[in-house]
Amino acid sequence: MYDVIIIGGGVSGAAAARELSRYQVRACVLEKEEDICCGTSKANSAIVHAGYDAAPGSLMARLNVKGNEMMEQLSKDLDFPFQRIGSLVICLNEEDVPKLRELYEKGQKNGVKGLRILSGEEAKAMEPNLNDQVYAALYAPTAGIVCPFGLNIALAENAYENGIEFHFRTEVEDIVKIDGGYALHTNKRTFRTRYIVNAAGVYADRFHNMVSQKKIHITPRKGEYCLLDKSAGQHVSRTIFSLPTKYGKGVLVTPTVHGNLLLGPTANDIENKDGTNTTREGLDEVIKKAGQSVKDLPMRQVITSFAGLRAHEDGSEFIIGEVEDAEGFIDCAGIESPGLTSCPAVGEMVAQILKENMGLQEKEEFISTRKGILDPNSLSKEEHAELIKREPAYGNIICRCEMITEGEILDAIHRPLGAKSLDGVKRRTRAGMGRCQSGFCSPRIMEILARELGTSMSDITKSGGDSRIVVGTNKDRL
Repeated sequence: MYDVIIIGGGVSGAAAARELSRYQVRACVLEKEEDICCGTSKANSAIVHAGYDAAPGSLMARLNVKGNEMMEQLSKDLDFPFQRIGSLVICLNEEDVPKLRELYEKGQKNGVKGLRILSGEEAKAMEPNLNDQVYAALYAPTAGIVCPFGLNIALAENAYENGIEFHFRTEVEDIVKIDGGYALHTNKRTFRTRYIVNAAGVYADRFHNMVSQKKIHITPRKGEYCLLDKSAGQHVSRTIFSLPTKYGKGVLVTPTVHGNLLLGPTANDIENKDGTNTTREGLDEVIKKAGQSVKDLPMRQVITSFAGLRAHEDGSEFIIGEVEDAEGFIDCAGIESPGLTSCPAVGEMVAQILKENMGLQEKEEFISTRKGILDPNSLSKEEHAELIKREPAYGNIICRCEMITEGEILDAIHRPLGAKSLDGVKRRTRAGMGRCQSGFCSPRIMEILARELGTSMSDITKSGGDSRIVVGTNKDRL
């Protein structure tokens, strides 16, 4: 019998696990995929939103602003990339200025600091590649960018180091009320717990509706993106938004923390909760709308495209709290944008609910910091040479596009909750995220994974499950 089981290993589940690990509690995370950060959390805009868009007084607005304020210190404590670069929401004509003013007023009510409405000339002085027709812009200096993989993995690793268990490839199939709690029937075995935290992203409605008569409904809202090479990364220095619509914040253009340029997303409601395919129509829309905000986009530098899903609940609001007719079942549902920004505050809120309901006591030995994978390029020449002398694997470049060494890949495999697939290595090190998109490095990474995990190359997958790379009648010879 666990005290708490968290369903879902995305940023919300990992943040809740990390905050819960401050207390004396037996808890675990159940994740249906082979790794953390495999759903909504891995495919998004990677934006830390300032907080002017959500309705004043809403939970979404409050947690957005609080999460934004928490992110910088959290990035230092848990060692993941974060930059506070600011953002601009632009309008192209005088008729739309009242909409900018409305955003400004909402931001003021939400407690967003430093907001200013700029003239078109002021905005173009800050960002010379803005559309020449820009009439005015809302400037939010507190907006930022983050590595979503780095954030999610850091939260999970720190939770694990503080005693939270993680069970992967463990899919919850049914939830049954039992004396003193719940039984969760999975594809592997049955887990029992006093409390459940439902942080299952686009599937959160499914689990909520298993235990409650008051149903909720989550629509997967697909967003498609284009990612440009690092040679295009300086085209803008801030996140550039168009005016938001009822479907979200619109197509943006932004640098990433790793030096690329990102365009997107679209916003299309779909039925398939796993529908992350890209489309010609969607990518054409991204390119067209991004070009309306920023001129001369170097589209020949696109190196990949991808799509992600947002968990849009019908009420357009975060649902966080104990379900009224299901004692011990804590929803963490409808966590769409600005969910990534809000996750530190979401985790804190969930842990506080559990603390109060269960009378949890804080640990004396809570580990508040975590060190990420060493980047050899951050060292001086002397330090780098000493590192290679001490550990020769750091002198062996595996991914030439991103200059990732064998030493970094070994660390990714053997650290807490280590990588077990090509995508697991990619999310932790960026090996395979460069211009060639793993065309050269993937065979070598597969060799390292097979060697270190003590398995065959034919068992190494791209992203778990049946996504094997080596197939055919002669695979056992490898």
